Amino acid sequence: MNNELRIEDVQVGDGKEVVKGALITTQYRGFLEDGSCFDSSHERGKSFQCVIGTGRVIKGWDQGLMGMRVGGIRKLWVPAALAYGDRGMGSRVPANANLLFEIELLEVLTRDD
Repeated sequence: MNNELRIEDVQVGDGKEVVKGALITTQYRGFLEDGSCFDSSHERGKSFQCVIGTGRVIKGWDQGLMGMRVGGIRKLWVPAALAYGDRGMGSRVPANANLLFEIELLEVLTRDD
């Protein structure tokens, strides 16, 4: 993997679009380069909410989910520099790990809602 974020829309949604500062609800799976799953909202049985574009999640998500629409499914190939970098994430993500995410966008809420 190079040092650039790669985005692939598996399914393009037709709902509300992700914008900076939006509260989004997703279902996702996160994989290491060897294909092992290090995190999954599906396995926890609970969707994941976060605010996008404000530094509350990894940079790969802040950048890679902009413009995505509700109902869409997107793959993000996130280089380590846009993920957890040289600190890793506990025992689940080693330092300098490139990551792959499969993300389904369920809801987008903005201040207008």
